[in-house]
Amino acid sequence: MKLAKVRQPDGSTSVVQIQEEIAIPLELERVPGITCLADILAADNPEELVKELTPRGITLVPLSLGAYLSPVDQQEIWAAGVTYKRSKIAREEESAGAAQFYDKVYTAERPELFMKATPARVVHPGDKIRVRADSKWNVPEPELTLVITKDLRIVGYTIGNDVSSRDIEGENPLYLPQAKVYNQCCSLGPCILLADGPLNKDAIAIDIVIYRKKAEVFKGSTVLGQMKRELPELAEWLGKENDFPAGAFLLTGTGVVPPDNFTLENGDAVSITITGIGTLTNPVAKD
Repeated sequence: MKLAKVRQPDGSTSVVQIQEEIAIPLELERVPGITCLADILAADNPEELVKELTPRGITLVPLSLGAYLSPVDQQEIWAAGVTYKRSKIAREEESAGAAQFYDKVYTAERPELFMKATPARVVHPGDKIRVRADSKWNVPEPELTLVITKDLRIVGYTIGNDVSSRDIEGENPLYLPQAKVYNQCCSLGPCILLADGPLNKDAIAIDIVIYRKKAEVFKGSTVLGQMKRELPELAEWLGKENDFPAGAFLLTGTGVVPPDNFTLENGDAVSITITGIGTLTNPVAKD
């Protein structure tokens, strides 16, 4: 089952169930205390709650890609790093003086976790992600993203784009927050696939295509099975000594990295597709 937030033609926002690009608006007022998508995700059984919120005899509404909003309400957005070998190699290449630390993180029990964005810094599907004006080497990072409740249950999955300034981080690993956290640094969506048992990681493909002037300039792919760490493991570590009253989104790291001579430019478009979830597309701005 897929859920999303969408913008209606009159400008209002609705929570909907998605079925083959058809939106079924949910009537949140049917259940006391349910006011937003985050409330549904926090339920003991989100799928059963959706059934309660679905009106009978409703006319299905075709959904354009431009109608999707980011599925974030008040959740914090975090990210994990160096979870794929390809990412480890890329981080070592950009930070030669600190390469040993990335190798240690890849093999360590404790993962690398960092705050990626606040809700206000998250970009809707179809809206512009940004690269920093004071950076010369910027890349998108396509990542499966976990939807986590306040009691650390993984209740769903979405697509995340962890836009990163590789030259800033490469200059000094202590600059990681500046390389990762800034206005429009992250995109999430277009929908949430509710969790239904453990994922078959080898069957989940993560694909990215970058276009420049409508021409393909980079294409890459990996499978979730290439990730070194387990998804519940990352959620558990995130919750150590941390509380998330509204829940959290956790980007799980990237296994696809463009070549070192590539950087995002103003006007590029980034399209990320993950099996079972859909496609997240954003144009790029640099100002």
